[in-house]
Amino acid sequence: MSVTPNFFRAISLMAFAILPSIAMAQASDSVRLISAPPGKDGGNIGLALIVGKQYQGSDERRTMVVPNLEYQWANGWFAGVRNGVGYNFSSDPSLQYGARVMVDFGRKEDRSIALKGMGDIETKAKLGAFLNYSLSPEFMFTSAIGIGGNGSGSALDLGFSYSTKLSEQMRLSAGAGVKWGNAEYMQTNFGVNSTQALRSGYRQYSPGAGVSDAHLQLALSYKVAPQTTVIAAVSSSMLSNEAKSSPIVRDANSVTGLLGVAYAF
Repeated sequence: MSVTPNFFRAISLMAFAILPSIAMAQASDSVRLISAPPGKDGGNIGLALIVGKQYQGSDERRTMVVPNLEYQWANGWFAGVRNGVGYNFSSDPSLQYGARVMVDFGRKEDRSIALKGMGDIETKAKLGAFLNYSLSPEFMFTSAIGIGGNGSGSALDLGFSYSTKLSEQMRLSAGAGVKWGNAEYMQTNFGVNSTQALRSGYRQYSPGAGVSDAHLQLALSYKVAPQTTVIAAVSSSMLSNEAKSSPIVRDANSVTGLLGVAYAF
């Protein structure tokens, strides 16, 4: 499969595809259909070193080596670690919209002493929908909603990304967005119910529906071979007043760094 300039532009955004799902949801939850040129099958595989936080709102560092695998089919289906399994109904490269099933990785109580008594947020499957629109070759608007059951709640992510070519091998990408959660989502991730208060010693806290956080991303990619790209990225997350007022939040602002490599096939 040949690698087109548009395909390289898409592969350079892989840092944004790895960061969100693995690095404690500190970046966008948007769908990134970047694994193949329009109308063709293709995939990418990658490995990244990520330095982030133990959980959203933590002040403790966490370092991980994370694999990533994504694949797209020309008929609209896609599957992967970050995007989940879904279908893109659009044949227009500038417009992507569809549905998917994804995984919410939850949160383990033993991840931090600050979570003692809070219990685990279990890993669950979520239904979702997405819509992405390219305003120009450089700008893309992104939106995604995740609808959870069994106490996980639902969240809407809105954002945009920008990508520009610095040289034949190097590309700079940036993005920003906000996440809105319903009351169930906010309670699950930032609330303290009566049982948790009794076990943890925290005061009870019941946040309402609203914006949970705003996030920024910046990535620099370098094409070291026709199908291989090295990526360095940083993501910053800033919790809203409703979220940062939670007793479990130690640091409302967090930064995650990534160094990775992606191979297109």
